Amino acid sequence: MTDRLPDPVLIAGGGPVGLVAALELARYGVPVRLVDPMTARATTSRAVAIWPRSLELLEHAGNGLSAELVGLGNRVTAAHMLADRQPLARVPLTEVETPYPFVLMLPQSETERVLLAHLQRRGVTCELGVGVADFTQDDSGVSATLRYGDGREEHGRFSALIACDGAHSPVRHRLGLSFSGETLGSDWAQGDFHLTGMAFPVDEFVMCLNAEGPLVLFPLAPGRYRVIVGLGASTAAAPPPPPDMAGFQALLDRRGPGGITLTEPLWTTSFRINERQVESYRVGRVFLAGDAAHVHSPAGGQGMNTGMQDAVNLAWKLALVLRGLATASPLLDSYDPERRAVGAQVIAMSGRMIRLGTLTNPLARQLRNVVMPFLLGLAPVRHALAGELTETTTHYPESPLNGPSWEAGGRAGTRVAPREGETPYGAGDTPRFTLRVGEGVGAPPPELDHGLLSSLIDPALRPNPVAGGIELVRPDGYLALAVAEGEWEKVVAYLRGLSAA
Repeated sequence: MTDRLPDPVLIAGGGPVGLVAALELARYGVPVRLVDPMTARATTSRAVAIWPRSLELLEHAGNGLSAELVGLGNRVTAAHMLADRQPLARVPLTEVETPYPFVLMLPQSETERVLLAHLQRRGVTCELGVGVADFTQDDSGVSATLRYGDGREEHGRFSALIACDGAHSPVRHRLGLSFSGETLGSDWAQGDFHLTGMAFPVDEFVMCLNAEGPLVLFPLAPGRYRVIVGLGASTAAAPPPPPDMAGFQALLDRRGPGGITLTEPLWTTSFRINERQVESYRVGRVFLAGDAAHVHSPAGGQGMNTGMQDAVNLAWKLALVLRGLATASPLLDSYDPERRAVGAQVIAMSGRMIRLGTLTNPLARQLRNVVMPFLLGLAPVRHALAGELTETTTHYPESPLNGPSWEAGGRAGTRVAPREGETPYGAGDTPRFTLRVGEGVGAPPPELDHGLLSSLIDPALRPNPVAGGIELVRPDGYLALAVAEGEWEKVVAYLRGLSAA
């Protein structure tokens, strides 16, 4: 087993997903090259929601990253649903077991600025005006041609290529991968506005269901909101331009909670919803993440979050392999099945939300308006919806990395909820697994304490709430295995299956 410095990882795409991938790899000591053909960063807000699971994982990066983001944004602690201006349901996020029981509303431009600053502290810059023109790969890496804005080309050798280059990903096209799914036949518009007369508190977002279409109000700051509106079915080749301010005001007057006046538009756009997913997130030494791998409705505000979590999932696995601490299989083999399953779940959930919000049949709308308050009045249903929205119930039940599960302990592949004030799992400059040991369990065997496998284990043991239980937690905070006292050999066997020793 060695801990060597590999060739750089090439990351195509300098948005939030590419920035997180670069930041995670850089903190693990893996050199990176981050490029994007854009010549200047966008200053518009674009994606504005950062959900709790993303904040939990970004906290692993250290240097107070999540705290800095939280300090800049607006904490939204509940979702309010109205139907024809009548209260339908309220889903609190404060019941979620997390140090971040809220959705953070922060413009994407600010999120990128903070990520860039943390990345630069680690000696990495994002090279703008540089794109991936072509590449080939073999068993040990990727040879790529980079093209500058002036036409100049550069050839380089990289240990891997991560495509974070968006829904129209050139890397995905170069691989010939299908992007299966559909474009929904309806038009949408969104914009950021200053407004007055909002009756709901600034820590709640409001979803308004109406016979002519939905309208959603996301509070970015007091008096500043993101407004999303459905414009109805369309057969045109492209969506129309977004309404002007008077048009947005008219839609708000008809569908909104009432009494709201838009005072200044900051940014508007129109779009169509695509629900698509790539057939494989990995082809050899090339990996896809974010919109390059999956696109879906913005209804739940989860696109950027799912992509950033793709990057975190991949980075610790790639770091262990490239540093010679673990074998490529099964670590790298697990990226596609784990994250493709999550992408499919997010597409399905956001699609359900869109379809519920755009019902046109009067009887179907009436049934929805009767059933939803009843269902969301049930704590288990409410908690399940909050878990899906916050992505704290994201788990990997079918992961090839799952070890045994003890009947009295947790299930392998489930998230281990972090505790406030506790050092995050996977923190530090090497991705390590964490042992949680229950009361009455003896000390780990020598090979886990000072042998070759010890490089994969955090030296600090943590308490297991299950007496007599032993748990192994992955660097990204998911349970790798759970066994009973006296079954240390299963822990040793699991780690030997990963180790490059």
